[in-house]
Amino acid sequence: MDKKPGEATPEHKRRPRYPGTNPRAFQHKYKEHDPARFAGEVDKVLASGKTPAGMHRPIMVDEVLECLRPQPGEIAVDCTLGGGGHARAILARLRPGGRLIGLDVDPLELPRTEKQLRDAGHGPDTFTTHNVNFAGLPKVLSSEGISAADVILADLGVSSMQLDNPDRGFNYKEQGPLDMRMNPGRGERAQQVIARLSEAQLVRVLDENADEPYATVIASRLKQQRCQTTHELEREVRAVLTSPPLNLGKPDVKMSVRRTFQALRIVVNDEFASLDWFLKVLPGCLAPGGRVAILTFHSGEDRRVKKSFQAGLREGVYAAVARDVIRSSMEETRANRRASSAKLRWAVRSAG
Repeated sequence: MDKKPGEATPEHKRRPRYPGTNPRAFQHKYKEHDPARFAGEVDKVLASGKTPAGMHRPIMVDEVLECLRPQPGEIAVDCTLGGGGHARAILARLRPGGRLIGLDVDPLELPRTEKQLRDAGHGPDTFTTHNVNFAGLPKVLSSEGISAADVILADLGVSSMQLDNPDRGFNYKEQGPLDMRMNPGRGERAQQVIARLSEAQLVRVLDENADEPYATVIASRLKQQRCQTTHELEREVRAVLTSPPLNLGKPDVKMSVRRTFQALRIVVNDEFASLDWFLKVLPGCLAPGGRVAILTFHSGEDRRVKKSFQAGLREGVYAAVARDVIRSSMEETRANRRASSAKLRWAVRSAG
């Protein structure tokens, strides 16, 4: 490329070096962070049934669309915008004349997703966003001058962008701060929550949020050690479960570690309280005949959704609800292991 007279030569920036043949750290996975440039490499990861680092893969898109049946001209709300995969599919069905409102509590991921959807041609007339928790749906609709929506979706899973980034502290695959906040600018970090709760309270958190069978010994260990990183938390849980008298094997220990992270994430973000409030105000946010679909990823969430929909059906609030939970297909589960725990339920607002 020819340089104009007086123009400075652009500085060439070398990619950071990393040990080994392939990058292991999240920050060094340059190919997966730039899928458009390295599509072949990303395809290899996808073909193996794994999710590329930081990549968003919407779950059960076809099933969600079948439940919601978005139509041209309707108003839809994606209460957990995430990487925008479901929103893209819904927006395509709303044309012409429809619009989608996207909510997300994560202030780091929301601008990136909004930019991607703007670049895809969705302007402010058809797509708007709000950096709020889904429990704030009534206020969002009011601010948009809307009394009720025709279509509402809530995907309660943690996104791959959050899970894979060690700086967020959701995962122990790489070491990171013991944080777990969906909104890093608000609330207590997981480390602070463990320090604040009594041992008995921590036992309840592990039991109620994750059905952890070894909640008592894990809580005792965590109160003694005061972990500061994800690796420290994983190491302490593993140590107490593999020591006498428990002497648990690797599969059981791995599940307990995952449940411990899940339980702490739920309490850090007050997820059950937010879901309970959302389910309470949901009927008032749906237009007559409006459809809602909710994706859950563990039993505590699914129980709440199931009971709320069934109660609404008995009271005449909903005209119909899912009789059985919908699971991802065998093909999708093989292609995306994170879909294996997903459960989908739907409901239809009564006409009256």
